[in-house]
Amino acid sequence: MINNHLTVAERDQAVVLIEQLETLIQPFLRNLSPEENASLGSISESNKLFVNKVDEYFDSQPALASPDVDWTEFKLDFDSRSTYQLLALRLQALTKAMTETRRLHDHDNYQNALLDYDYAKYKDRTAPGLGYDTKVEELGQFFTGGGSSTASDDTATP
Repeated sequence: MINNHLTVAERDQAVVLIEQLETLIQPFLRNLSPEENASLGSISESNKLFVNKVDEYFDSQPALASPDVDWTEFKLDFDSRSTYQLLALRLQALTKAMTETRRLHDHDNYQNALLDYDYAKYKDRTAPGLGYDTKVEELGQFFTGGGSSTASDDTATP
């Protein structure tokens, strides 16, 4: 199903880039305790719209803004929230694509493992005494029902 693979150099570069991203962003991140999560909750979509509208008013009519709000901090929080949301969405999309690509490789590995198992069963029948009996016995334990499988059977469950 899939036959394109990262080279060792590309894999190493990806690991380095992820490490660089973690190093860059980690000092700014904070994991909340369960108590903090419970007390803060999360802002609802309508409250996000409310915050956006307040920001719009500040940008378009700053004379109407409350002097009790630290607007410099408000704008920094607003920009940070937008940045983290964008980064999180991009990472989620990347994670989804990587997970689905990994599933394709899993499928290929499993189908080829089934082919190898069927070959071992064939060789055990046609050329006994070469060690295939042990391989068939050991691989057969992964299948319910004791190890009968065919290469075209996608539903075999180890």
